[in-house]
Order: sequence, then C-alpha cells, then structure tokens
Amino acid sequence: MLATIAEKLATLGHTLPVASVPVANYVSFVRAGNLLSISGQISRIDDENAVLGIVGAPVSIDEGRRAAEIAAINVLSQIAAATDGAIASVRRIVRLGVFVAATPEFNQHPQVANGASDLMVAVFGDAGRHSRAAVGVSSLPRGVAVEVDALVELEG
Repeated sequence: MLATIAEKLATLGHTLPVASVPVANYVSFVRAGNLLSISGQISRIDDENAVLGIVGAPVSIDEGRRAAEIAAINVLSQIAAATDGAIASVRRIVRLGVFVAATPEFNQHPQVANGASDLMVAVFGDAGRHSRAAVGVSSLPRGVAVEVDALVELEG
C-alpha cells in the first residue's frame, strides 16, 4: 500500500489540496479514541466553489457526482491533516453523509453521492466501503451543490 493519501490520490489523477480551515465556530475534525469525525466539506478547488447551484436544475447528475467527488477529496485532505497523511492510519471509512442541494422533484441523490463513495473505495479499497446517507436539501453553504462529512475509524 502507498505511504500517503496524497500519493494514492495522485495515482487516480487527483491532487490532495491543503486542508481548509473552518469559517465559523467549529473545528474541521475531532478525534475521539479511534474515531475521526470530519466536518462537512464542500466542492471547492483552490478556494473557488467548483460546482454551484441546484442538482436537477441547472446542475446535472454528472455535475453533481463531480461535486461529490471534489467534496470527498476535501474530506481526504482533512483525514490527511489528522493523520500526517498516513493512508495506513485509516482502518475504515465508517460513514459518509452526502448533502445534495436539489430541486424538490429530484430523487436521484444516491447517484450523486456515488461520486464520493466511489472515490473512498478507489483510495482505501474494502476499507473505503461505508454506510451512507444521501440527503436532499434546499441550499448549502456558498451556493455549492454538494457537501460531504465523514466518520472514519483509525488504527489504534
């Protein structure tokens, strides 16, 4: 297995961004024993909102999947910050919460959420398989289409 999360992402054609800092009164991650809780991460690349809008109109399912993937990459940046980048520190991705800004009629949230789920499995293999909630909401911070949070089990 590769030594770092950044190296694994690079093999998948992605760059691990620097972990973002909170914009309000919370922290980006909390470690409690072997559990690491990652605050919601949005689809931002280099401090720019990557996918803005509402899935279903005008954002397509494919664009929503891409937004979920970008948000998941930002989750990985927080995991890397908490573990000094050591991919071997992650025992399992326990749960993802995927929030999709969607029209009231939109009902394909799982297809959008697969952008995040597929990335976790690509990075961590079987340890990336997780439980998940894919939830539609009326809006998200900064007008982004998707936000992802995570619960991760780390090695003792």
